[in-house]
Amino acid sequence: MKLVDEAEIQVIAGNGGNGCVGFRREKFIPLGGPDGGDGGAGGSVWLQADENLNTLVDFRHERIFKAQRGENGMGRQMYGKAGEDRIITVPVGTVVMNVDTDEVIGDMTRHGDRLLVAKGGKGGLGNMHFKSSTNRAPRQALPGEAGEERVLKLELKLLADVGLLGFPNAGKSTFIRAVSAATPKVADYPFTTLYPNLGVVSVEAHRSFVIADIPGLIEGAAEGAGLGAQFLRHLQRTRLLLHLVDISPAFEGFEEGGAEGASPAEQVRLLERELERHDPELLAKPRWLVLNKADLMFEDEARVAAEQVIAELGWTGPWYLVSALGREGTWPIMKDIMAFFDRQREDALAEQDANAR
Repeated sequence: MKLVDEAEIQVIAGNGGNGCVGFRREKFIPLGGPDGGDGGAGGSVWLQADENLNTLVDFRHERIFKAQRGENGMGRQMYGKAGEDRIITVPVGTVVMNVDTDEVIGDMTRHGDRLLVAKGGKGGLGNMHFKSSTNRAPRQALPGEAGEERVLKLELKLLADVGLLGFPNAGKSTFIRAVSAATPKVADYPFTTLYPNLGVVSVEAHRSFVIADIPGLIEGAAEGAGLGAQFLRHLQRTRLLLHLVDISPAFEGFEEGGAEGASPAEQVRLLERELERHDPELLAKPRWLVLNKADLMFEDEARVAAEQVIAELGWTGPWYLVSALGREGTWPIMKDIMAFFDRQREDALAEQDANAR
């Protein structure tokens, strides 16, 4: 199913029921007094995160969600029934924004998270509340309050541990096929990937992580150019970025992106600029360099070319020379990533222990 990662919906909470004007009428009780009950509260609208969903595509067909109105109050001091809440399920990783104020209302990051997005109106008071020593037969009651109404923007950010980024045809889809069970489309032309793909990498029993392949970026992506621009947000939740670069001299970038003929080192610098323009925090994330398509060169030539790229960049972080197509050198990266995450967990636990003392 094609991933849809943005949607706009309208949520309308139920109005409260009206209070009742009523009087007690029973045999042998001529002056029974007021007994009008309160109206029931209107139903509220909630969002609930569900890990079984991975797209916002359902909101293309249904955009207006209403909760039930509260029932009116009745005589004999009977309260109206409260309206039923409306619960809308969304994928885990959904960010909820108020369109009118541009305010982030909530971030649904865990399965079962619930978020109140429109509160139901209170029920109106019945006339039994207005009796007094000077007003023994009140004929006033209050109407129910209106429920809240909002237009919301839902934005899905994938919950992946590792993000793959690079220019079109860098081999990201081939790479994720090599290391996981994901089967994205692979072809020899740019922009084969039109929407993000997720793959689970199982290093061994009970030790795994999620890797995301987003559409290829081009120069100007942070300003909206190309397909990858709208998916850069998916990298914001990742803990590690793998920057794939075509090491082969036959690299053909996307002409409109300005990367055509760019050397591998220039490709890295171009993409670094796009990350910084979109969100400087992305550039601050741990980022490893993966020099791909070593199979298109002789082994010695590929090693020399890779070392030249590293020297030209002054790269000090981890780097790898691989052939994703031949699955050569890809698995050691996955083991190193798992070890990196293990160290992160150990450091976090050590910090918690230190703070607890």
